[in-house]
Amino acid sequence: MCVPRPDACPVNSAVPVANQTENFMSEYNPSRDDFAALLDESLHGRDMLEGQVVHGLVVGVEKDYVIVDVGLKTEGRIPLKEFGSDAAGLKVGNTVEVFLERVENAVGEAVISREKARREEAWTRLEVVFNKGEPVMGTIVGRVKGGFTVDMDGASGFLPGSQVDIRPVRDIAPLMGKEQPFAILKMDRPRGNIVVSRRAILEEARAEQRTELVGQLAEGEIRDGVVKNITDYGAFVDLGGIDGLLHVTDMSWKRVSHPSQVLNVGDSVKVQIIKINPDTQRISLGMKQLQSDPWDGVDLKYPVGGKFSGRITNITDYGAFVELESGVEGLVHVSEMSWTKKNVHPGKIVSTSQEVEVVVLEVDAAKRRVSLGLKQAQANPWDDFLSKHPVGSTIEGEVKNATEFGLFIGFENDIDGMVHLSDLDWNVAGEEAITKYKKGDVIKTKVLDVDVEKERISLGVKQLGGDPMTGDTFKKGQTVTVTVTEVTSGGIEVKFGEDDAPVSAFIRKSDLSRDRNEQRVERFAVGDRLDAQITNVDKAARKVSVSVKALEMSAEKEAIEQYGSQDSGASLGDILGAALRQSKE
Repeated sequence: MCVPRPDACPVNSAVPVANQTENFMSEYNPSRDDFAALLDESLHGRDMLEGQVVHGLVVGVEKDYVIVDVGLKTEGRIPLKEFGSDAAGLKVGNTVEVFLERVENAVGEAVISREKARREEAWTRLEVVFNKGEPVMGTIVGRVKGGFTVDMDGASGFLPGSQVDIRPVRDIAPLMGKEQPFAILKMDRPRGNIVVSRRAILEEARAEQRTELVGQLAEGEIRDGVVKNITDYGAFVDLGGIDGLLHVTDMSWKRVSHPSQVLNVGDSVKVQIIKINPDTQRISLGMKQLQSDPWDGVDLKYPVGGKFSGRITNITDYGAFVELESGVEGLVHVSEMSWTKKNVHPGKIVSTSQEVEVVVLEVDAAKRRVSLGLKQAQANPWDDFLSKHPVGSTIEGEVKNATEFGLFIGFENDIDGMVHLSDLDWNVAGEEAITKYKKGDVIKTKVLDVDVEKERISLGVKQLGGDPMTGDTFKKGQTVTVTVTEVTSGGIEVKFGEDDAPVSAFIRKSDLSRDRNEQRVERFAVGDRLDAQITNVDKAARKVSVSVKALEMSAEKEAIEQYGSQDSGASLGDILGAALRQSKE
């Protein structure tokens, strides 16, 4: 063993010479453990470099590969195409940054990548930009499901279809391959996901421009604009870099069903700025405000009771709108459309664009409402009926309907009159009397009352013949000739009086004769005529009682008084025989 000279090594006076000699010998004669520790230290350093971007030295350029020395006595091969446009300028001795995936593979070469190095550099740079909230430049390079792929100098991001533009884009071709700014919405480095938006950049730029333009506008100002888009509720007008909404209700004073009736896309219009919302920066526009308000003085132009011509513009379930002039419309309620047609849809009475005459019923200028009447402009059929058929006159009509409370009779001009059950017959109950009539029958009636205001006509059938119970037509004790109308076990039904207003009565079996043997209902048949005496008249109950027995007894009494008495010795037969002979003479 070679021992160095004493003056060649520094001497530590604090350490004994023997110990210094021992340390020196152990340093230059390492043990097995020392070699293991040195090897672990070397390999650990190599492992720490894996998965990172390192500097490499170009030691060779072949046809398709570039050989790069990354240190640690390790070289790797990188496909020439990974260098892109920089491949033409590569020479031996150049320093490049590469991504070290593995220090040594199965053949002893380092696994390195220039493309992954660029990607790592891009990720690091994009994270800084993302944290600062700044935009990044990128290029749309391809289409994927749900969106597009954006290249950001080595890093790939996903651009959703909804984030391409503020409005839907039909043709993406003009945007492909063009470098433009994007906003990073989300970054997930472990998963390698980047989501970007072009729309956010456009909205931000538009917001700045909009703020600047809004500051130049003032409410009440009149501006020229171009119709940019039309919707169901209005039109968007470009005022020179900023859009305003022209609502359909602000296009014209008259009713506008759809904006396309007034405007077309591309039309140049003059509008007034109605309102500017400083928070949302929304601008409301108006066209009708540039014209005079037709509702000014409307109560003087259209006084209540006045009759005017108009045009039907709209029909609803509750009525029809009539345009009196451009911008002024009135409503004819369904109840004011016809004198006679009730519960009918307005569309069956009038039609759109029809010219009609109306009467003004009410005007509310503050609420911009005019109530109109269509039927008031026509003759009232109830007045016409009353003039032609005064109360007490007789009229003929057709039975339209029979209800539980009476008959409805139809007349001209589609008006109806009603015969109440109580006015059908003097003597028969209404429920029974109404069964004699059916729909379609033509009958005569008497006009009892006409209420023009309530549109009611009261009619009567029984009044045609007069009331037999009025006056002294029938008195107690009066002899009448009756006609049998029905034979029952308890007696017979009879009628008497005038044919058009007969009186009905019931003769009980016991009143059919003074002789008990003659009190048999079998002796009579329907249609038989016989004399009877009125025994009672109840006008309140409208009831007349008659009896054959009472008539016989009255005749017997009269004969006795005239031809003798039982006390004179004459028999009843002799007396009645004398009375009968005188009656014949």
